Order: sequence, then structure tokens, then C-alpha cells
Amino acid sequence: MKKKDIQGREDIKILVNSFYEKLLSDELLSPIFLHVARIDLAGHLPILYDFWESVLFQAGKYRRNTLEAHLELHMKHRLEEAHFRRWLSLFNETVDEHFAGEKAEGAKDRALSIATIIKMKIDDLERKRLEFGN
Repeated sequence: MKKKDIQGREDIKILVNSFYEKLLSDELLSPIFLHVARIDLAGHLPILYDFWESVLFQAGKYRRNTLEAHLELHMKHRLEEAHFRRWLSLFNETVDEHFAGEKAEGAKDRALSIATIIKMKIDDLERKRLEFGN
């Protein structure tokens, strides 16, 4: 059966819900989401739908600071390369399981870009902490 491309919010819900099922059962990532960030899944999922709808369809619904949230999380629990690799691997796997097409590839490209930027900012923060002896 040929997979369809991501076409709107309903498809984004499928992607995000499936992705979070994987995250929350992953032994490396689930402790961060459940015990450190202590996400309220019911409240968090609609934010993620808005985020990805804004990223993929320029919906303008997401108004939060993604970078700041991840930097704050890093201060509570060090986010390392392995976390980013696993997150990205699970995201790409989830996209590929459900979708194929331009938007699906765009979602994977954007996820890589977002993960790369956040990781670079965390690395920069760590360099500064080392310079100042924190």
C-alpha cells in the first residue's frame, strides 16, 4: 500500500501521537520526558500539533520558545549527543512508518535542523560554563 504525504493537522496528530508512543517507551528518552520534564501529555500534545503544523504548513499557531524550553531541560538533566541521535532516529522512523512525500521529507529535514540547532546551543552553553568554572 502506498503511503500518503502529510497533508494537514490530522496527519500531524498521527505522527506526533505515534512518535510519543515510541518516546515514552524508549529506555533512554522516557525518563527525561516522564521524570525530568514531567510532561503532561494531554496538555503537551496539542502544543506539538501546533508546532508541527506551523513548521510544515506555516500555520502560525506555535508561539513558544522551543530553544529556551530545551535549555531549561538541559539544566535539569544533561542532554547529550545520544539523546539527540535517538530522538531523531525515532522521529524519522515514525515519519517513514506512516508517510511518504515532500512534506514527510520536509518534516525529517526540519527535525534534523531543530535538533542540530538545539544541540549546538547546548554545546555553546557548556563551553561557556567551563570557561567560567560553573
